[in-house]
Amino acid sequence: MAKAIALAKKGWYSTHPNPRVGCVVVRDDKIIARGWHQYAGQGHAEVNALAALKKSSSNAQGATAYVTLEPCSHFGKTPPCSNALIEAGIKRVVIAMVDPNPLVSGDGVRRLQENGLEVVTGVLDAEARELNPGFIQRMVKKRPRIRCKMAMSLDGRTAMASGESKWITCADAREDVQRLRAESSAILTGIGTVLADDPSMNVRSRRFANTMRQPERFVLDTQLRMPVQAKMLSLPGKTLIATAQTHAEQKKVNELQSKGASIHFLPIQALAESGTQVMTALSLPAMLSLMAQQQYNDVLLEAGATLTGAMLQAGLVDELIIYMAAHLMGSDARGLFNLPGLDTMDKRINLDIQDIRAVGADFRITAIPEIRDKK
Repeated sequence: MAKAIALAKKGWYSTHPNPRVGCVVVRDDKIIARGWHQYAGQGHAEVNALAALKKSSSNAQGATAYVTLEPCSHFGKTPPCSNALIEAGIKRVVIAMVDPNPLVSGDGVRRLQENGLEVVTGVLDAEARELNPGFIQRMVKKRPRIRCKMAMSLDGRTAMASGESKWITCADAREDVQRLRAESSAILTGIGTVLADDPSMNVRSRRFANTMRQPERFVLDTQLRMPVQAKMLSLPGKTLIATAQTHAEQKKVNELQSKGASIHFLPIQALAESGTQVMTALSLPAMLSLMAQQQYNDVLLEAGATLTGAMLQAGLVDELIIYMAAHLMGSDARGLFNLPGLDTMDKRINLDIQDIRAVGADFRITAIPEIRDKK
């Protein structure tokens, strides 16, 4: 099973929106075939392993298949893997974890057992879950996993008062961000960041040139201020813009669509009160629902202090990834998050730090906000 998990990791950057899955076929205590899911729409791990076996002029009669995820039992872009295992003559299937997908969950196991195969589940279950945290969350909670990436100075600043921010972190840290982008289904940002920086929000590192996929770009833009000439609209990959119906002029919608943008309308929600004025913004729960419909597993939040702060306070950030550079930017520089209302110590947002490590001259801090489970 450990070898099957290692195989699944070969598809780390390329299987979206499908889960990462590995398969090893064993007979007489010897591995006779290996396979992993490489790209969505192509063969699943079990089918690829059986194909490799056939290519070697061997067969699977009486063999055991070790699979990191329950074999599928429904017709999607490919036929059911459970059928393929049965037809190949596999006699025993060892499964790391049951598929959380309601279309499959438990049904693949039942189909195998009904056809006389011995089935064992739960072998290295925890390790298998680490392969697909975003996929599991989308299936269980009906929303993607949100990872918030920020860069700051040692005194917690993200930009000078003027907005200047290039570059806070070193080249090694920026290359590490390319990795985060490459393993994400989409990158989420706000219109403020687009207007200030005109970012590309894509994967540019040659390390990931063979993944065949750019993460989709998802922009929250309540008043539809997205410039038609925005850089991201001229780049390969899909850009989605979420806006409010009341602020969307059809002419602007048509212009953006002509540039390849996909426009989606979300309801408005009250965000906070400032004196007698009620601040409003696009509904964050509706946004997450839309993302689930788009089959996003892992979303990387790269935005300014307002959107990241709102997501954090709403309990919608599952993981924080903060790159800390060894310099000071001063008290006039901009802070990391906009978090109004934290005026007493008991209102602090506690973080469970998972990892701290050096990345070049900087440090990367990975933490889980404890507030995330309140929503």
